[in-house]
Amino acid sequence: MNFESGHIYHLFNQGNNRQSIFFIRENYLYFLRKVNIQITPFADILAWCLMPNHFHIMIFVNRIDMVKNDGEESDSRTTSLAKSVGILLSSYTRAINKQNGKTGSLFRQQTKAICLTKSLAIAQTWYVSNGVTMINTDTPEKQYPNVCFNYILFNPLKAGMVKRNEEWEFSSYPDVVGLRNGKLISRDRITELGLEVHPSSCNLSPHDSKSSDDKERSTH
Repeated sequence: MNFESGHIYHLFNQGNNRQSIFFIRENYLYFLRKVNIQITPFADILAWCLMPNHFHIMIFVNRIDMVKNDGEESDSRTTSLAKSVGILLSSYTRAINKQNGKTGSLFRQQTKAICLTKSLAIAQTWYVSNGVTMINTDTPEKQYPNVCFNYILFNPLKAGMVKRNEEWEFSSYPDVVGLRNGKLISRDRITELGLEVHPSSCNLSPHDSKSSDDKERSTH
């Protein structure tokens, strides 16, 4: 994963072989605590959604690395956002494997980090890749972050998990629309970037004109 400060990114991954990554409510909450510890020192969280077998996180990167001091000058070390994302997933995997009495990979090997504020990231439309509906649209650069923002917020409704979007607990949607006072998202940054909720986003249809291989390549 490559990040640049001052840009918006969409982070996502799914269970290895499309398996579940969240099994009980505490798993979702534990993952969010890990996000707060590992991601927020580097970036503002704009939107997030945890689904049974995948997750989406939209961030604005403030810094790509930082020096951590463990108490003594000799213990100072540099860490990065990319490394912290890896720590988030590996530590969560260890906890879930211990819970379930299993070993091995929980997530797919490559976590995607798509930059939403560079024109090269903009392609065609919506599509399904390995069972997860993704975004690939040619909307203008200033609109593209809003498309992703709303896609993430309405993912549970679009996936048929709930009849009303606010019924899905594990999403930032209730926080964004004022139904919950969650602390993970940065409301000031959301306002600054002009991100707005557009319910019609959940009616967009998946794009099926590409082959599976082409769809997979277009996510890189």
